[in-house]
Formats: sequence, C-alpha cells, structure tokens
Amino acid sequence: MEKSFYFIVNWSEAQRYKAELDEKGIPYAIQSPADLPDLKDGKLAIVFPSIPNRLYTQVRSLFTCNGQPYP
Repeated sequence: MEKSFYFIVNWSEAQRYKAELDEKGIPYAIQSPADLPDLKDGKLAIVFPSIPNRLYTQVRSLFTCNGQPYP
C-alpha cells in the first residue's frame, strides 16, 4: 500500500478506530513504533493511502484533526 498520511492513536483506542474504518470500508494499515520510529511507546499509527476527498472528510471527522504526512 502506498502511504500518504497517518494519525497517531493510543493502543487502547486503536480497536475502536479499526472497527469504524472497517465498517466504512476505508483502506488503512496500522503501524507500531517498530515500523515508524517517531512513535512513542504505547502509540500506534493508523496509516492511509491517498484517498478521495469524500473519504478523507470521513476520516478527518473520525479523528477530529488533519492527518500528518507520511515520512
């Protein structure tokens, strides 16, 4: 998957986000600090490919902020 942007979440929140993204059919991947060294312990990155604006709007609403560009 081509990686475009991501959101950082706590491990404890990841399952909720995963369930909501799966329900909406939005593509994503989850990365740990081993995959993305900028992450702190206890955090995960939910990573997205380039997606259409209508999907990005849904993702942005879910996370209540803009995504960070993937390095």
